[in-house]
Amino acid sequence: MPTFTRRERTLVGLGSVAAVVIGGYLFLVEPLLTRSRDAETTAPAREASLERRRLLVDQHPRLVHELETVTRQLKAESGRLLHGPTAPLAASELQKIVKDLMIGSNVEVRSERVLPVSDRDGLQEVPIEMTIVGSIRDTVAALARLERTDRLVALKDVKIRVVAVGQPRELLTTLTVAGYLLPGAASAKADARPTRSGEG
Repeated sequence: MPTFTRRERTLVGLGSVAAVVIGGYLFLVEPLLTRSRDAETTAPAREASLERRRLLVDQHPRLVHELETVTRQLKAESGRLLHGPTAPLAASELQKIVKDLMIGSNVEVRSERVLPVSDRDGLQEVPIEMTIVGSIRDTVAALARLERTDRLVALKDVKIRVVAVGQPRELLTTLTVAGYLLPGAASAKADARPTRSGEG
């Protein structure tokens, strides 16, 4: 059985110690240092993200209050829109509103027609064209009543001419009046309508 000399044992011991030290550094110290450096570099970004989240949490009550305010305003203003629920029904409703205003102003409605529907900033614009006959005073009163109505209507176009050359006091006025409809009103009302017990 071979025996090691004292010098060989010392070299083997020193080699073993060196291997343990190098292995400990590579497998323990180096990963810890890398992790520490990574933590130092990511700490500011994490602090900034945490601060942004804290600010968002602090704004939550204010945002909830603003949402409630906007929801109340939207409900109040949506009452001024046409109820539809489809564009043809909304046009019929608008015709009735305008005719009621005109009749209250002592003007005669000669003709009326529905114009094509168009989209305006998330709303459907439902225009109608109406021709009325009346005196200057009655025509002005009719236009004033139209302007003061509580419904959301817009006077898009007005053409005024005399009925006949010999009757300058009688005016023939062609109005283009538009009302507005919320596009989702039909589906929202259909969803809100309860189903009967016999329906599937």
